[in-house]
Amino acid sequence: MFPRIKPLVLRPGDTIGIVAPASNVKRADLQAGCEALQGAGYSPFYFDSILDQDLYFAGSVERRARELEEMFARQDVRAIICARGGYGANYLLEALDLEKVKAHPKILVGYSDITTLLTYFADAAGLVTFHGPMVAKDWTHEDGVDMASWQAALSRAAAWELDLPADSGVSGLVEGEAEGILYGGCLSLLAASLGTPYEIKTAGTILFLEDLAAKPYQVDRMLMQLKLAGKFEGVRGIVFGEMLDCVQTASQGYTLEEVVLRIVGKLGVPVVHGVRSGHVTARNITLPIGVRAGLTVRAGSVSLKILEGAVAL
Repeated sequence: MFPRIKPLVLRPGDTIGIVAPASNVKRADLQAGCEALQGAGYSPFYFDSILDQDLYFAGSVERRARELEEMFARQDVRAIICARGGYGANYLLEALDLEKVKAHPKILVGYSDITTLLTYFADAAGLVTFHGPMVAKDWTHEDGVDMASWQAALSRAAAWELDLPADSGVSGLVEGEAEGILYGGCLSLLAASLGTPYEIKTAGTILFLEDLAAKPYQVDRMLMQLKLAGKFEGVRGIVFGEMLDCVQTASQGYTLEEVVLRIVGKLGVPVVHGVRSGHVTARNITLPIGVRAGLTVRAGSVSLKILEGAVAL
């Protein structure tokens, strides 16, 4: 749990570099997202090669790695947002020059397959990263981005609390109170890291887990894999995302909450379900990875506080 390197705050008018480290990007989606970023007061920038295609990837491994390194190195780029996830960020782990990334710490935002990069940079480089909305996905929808958490996470060097009203869909599954380092991302990517040199480091964390269209037994299997690998040892709290479309059938006689509680319900830590970050129906929440957070679950109420600013002035 070494001290994290915090990137500089994002301000109106700043240039945001857009990258595609994984699957290929459609021009129309990219342009729609860029227009939304401009409407929010930013100046989007990308290299023309972002539209390259190699099978289902956004071009070659070399292109994707150099694109990301160049965005970190460019002085005119203040933050980096991924265009989309899909598949392919794992190819970059052996191709990236981590020292170049560490030398120019910047805001990096993404989710889904980008979980691989978020946790790698947090673990290996000590960078604070951000699990949040992507350009050719959430920014293309009028109600796709939760602007309150976006501003709080990226533009304010201060502690803040997520707004989780009664109608937010968030529910407490296990009561309790905990403090730890907020960490995690897409469950399937976290599980895929096990047994590799890039295996996730979960001790001392409030672990965030989310996924898309994974059947309950698949969620069960991945959680059991984490458990058997010892990844719940030392975890101080668990926060599940919306878990969009994670059902077997519409008429199944059990809930996903019942499934996950079989594995994490007796860990002695607070557990929450429904925090809307990553694969969501709307208003994607930005969560900083690598900063202290506090989780409180009481009867009828859930509180998730970010206890320090995730960016520096």
